[in-house]
Amino acid sequence: MEISRRQFVIVGAGSLFARANKIHEPAPYGAVPSAPQLRWHDLETYAFLHFTVNTFTDKEWGYGDEDPNIFNPTMFDPDAIVRDLKAGGMKAVILTCKHHDGFCLWPTKTTEHCIRNSRWRDGKGDVVRDIAAAAKRAGLKFGVYVSPWDRSNAKYGTPDYLPLYREQITELLTNYGPIFEVWFDGANGGDGYYGGAREKRSISAGYYQWDKILAIIHRLQSEAVIFGEAGDIRWVGNESGIAGDPCWATFSPALEGLQDAHASAEGSRDVLMHGVRNGSMWKPAECDVSIRPGWFWHESQNAKVKTPDQLVDLYFESVGRGASFLLNVPPNRKGLIEDVDAKTLVQYRQNIQRMFAQDLAKSARLLPSNVRGGSAKFGASNLVDESRTTYWATDDAVTLPNVTLEFGALKQVSIIRLREAIQLGQRIGAFGIDAWQGGGWTQIATGTSIGACRIIRLPAPVATSKIRLRITDSPVCIALAELSVFSTVS
Repeated sequence: MEISRRQFVIVGAGSLFARANKIHEPAPYGAVPSAPQLRWHDLETYAFLHFTVNTFTDKEWGYGDEDPNIFNPTMFDPDAIVRDLKAGGMKAVILTCKHHDGFCLWPTKTTEHCIRNSRWRDGKGDVVRDIAAAAKRAGLKFGVYVSPWDRSNAKYGTPDYLPLYREQITELLTNYGPIFEVWFDGANGGDGYYGGAREKRSISAGYYQWDKILAIIHRLQSEAVIFGEAGDIRWVGNESGIAGDPCWATFSPALEGLQDAHASAEGSRDVLMHGVRNGSMWKPAECDVSIRPGWFWHESQNAKVKTPDQLVDLYFESVGRGASFLLNVPPNRKGLIEDVDAKTLVQYRQNIQRMFAQDLAKSARLLPSNVRGGSAKFGASNLVDESRTTYWATDDAVTLPNVTLEFGALKQVSIIRLREAIQLGQRIGAFGIDAWQGGGWTQIATGTSIGACRIIRLPAPVATSKIRLRITDSPVCIALAELSVFSTVS
């Protein structure tokens, strides 16, 4: 049978297309994040709201014997609160719906120690409803903190408390729309009011029956991530807002049970800060810290609010190391964010925006040492397309590649940001960054973990016309989603 030139071209093109389709994406490496974890990674920075009777008693931990009438935020404005958080770059908010004192900020049916029995709004108020609705209007996600420890309830420490606590969780996950994160504190057991007993109570490690609690969350809010015991994300081991370097997103089941905020073993805290390279579960770190010395608002701390520069440093030490940045900004007794806190948040966000305003990589010439199958699907252009799901990948046999960015002129480089395509796991083990200076390459930075985000802030700006990223350790081919290079902005 004779084949015309036109048929030959069509057949040939089809053959090339078929071969291109055979270039499969890299196989996942090790533990990988779930869909809710991937969405959580995208948030990076979000807010804590510590707000309850403690705001009015000037305490950090309430005893549980508070008169509900003391809770009376006369100027409470949830939209103003959320507006201040959003102005500071927060993408979500987690409210302390119930702290250790047991006081519930919603009209729960499970206890009398709740907002239903306060004078505020004649007992008809609901802080959880109002903050959740304000967050939705502002485009922020909403999460709930529900302390397992209840220093007010007479049943705490007995089996009878457990159905009550599970019902509180059920109410919160049923009545307030989508929940992005459920937060469980590690402080458990101790002295308390306990219905008038005024005694110390201890609990066993298995007291809360976490498997039943997790089942409720998975049934009612399957898209939520869980912070705490047996959850999806881990405590970073400190309340300073600082992740370790490195900070691997993977962890080991054998190390579960280290979430107690009062754990004294330095080895345990070290593991929480750094994670476990090649751990069997994806359990990234969350860095919680308050904008003030305390978690709740205290008038005496109005002059002790962290500065914008301190918050910028914390951003680099949390988000910049692959963790999330959970910043507590507590409302005052009026039910508003204090002016000094709000102004600090705005200045912090403006500083971050200036630092990341000019990405030199977008206009640079990209020269990768290898591209998977020679396919544009895995080309270096994916490094600058602002997508976290597309990526530069190499052939399976090429695990230590490099890519050069040519700027075409001398530029001042201050910050380099890297992201892996974490849907395929945390693959890269180490890297180096070089600058072209004096007719040759000079190493200006090295690092280990990348994961969801790794930000290198150079000690001083480097003048160069070219930057090179070298992968120096990787057990498998790479899948890098972003390489950004930011210039100095005065």
